[in-house]
Amino acid sequence: MSGVADRGDPARRASTRLVIEGLDADTAAALYTGKDSAMELRRAQGSYERAIQVDPTNPYAYLALARHHLDGGDATQAANLVEQSAALFEAEGLRSPEVEVQLMGLRGLSFDAQGRPGEAALQLNRAGALAPGVWGDGYLSAEELR
Repeated sequence: MSGVADRGDPARRASTRLVIEGLDADTAAALYTGKDSAMELRRAQGSYERAIQVDPTNPYAYLALARHHLDGGDATQAANLVEQSAALFEAEGLRSPEVEVQLMGLRGLSFDAQGRPGEAALQLNRAGALAPGVWGDGYLSAEELR
């Protein structure tokens, strides 16, 4: 994610900076408890939503927001955001192997949360095989996405 922060037009760069701020807030939320954690989670979601307002075609914003919604327990919204992100990556010609593995893993997590274990295992096993350093534990942290 950090590798794309300086790419694109001014709106894309601003949007990507907001995504990175959101990922930093999500990472901080994992270190805190109670009110502090909740505050960081709200800050993260706000950053992702602002990133989408600034550049509604930024696929990374949808990807990060999908990961955030999965952590928050909203698998249905996360699944929709993963597919939106996938479509935008495709439209912009950015569907690289690195991106594809993130999409696979997030799909797997959303399938698992929706009670679709067979589909979840297929996606998570593929993601784990392709990127064991990230998906070997079956989870994508904000820090790993960053």
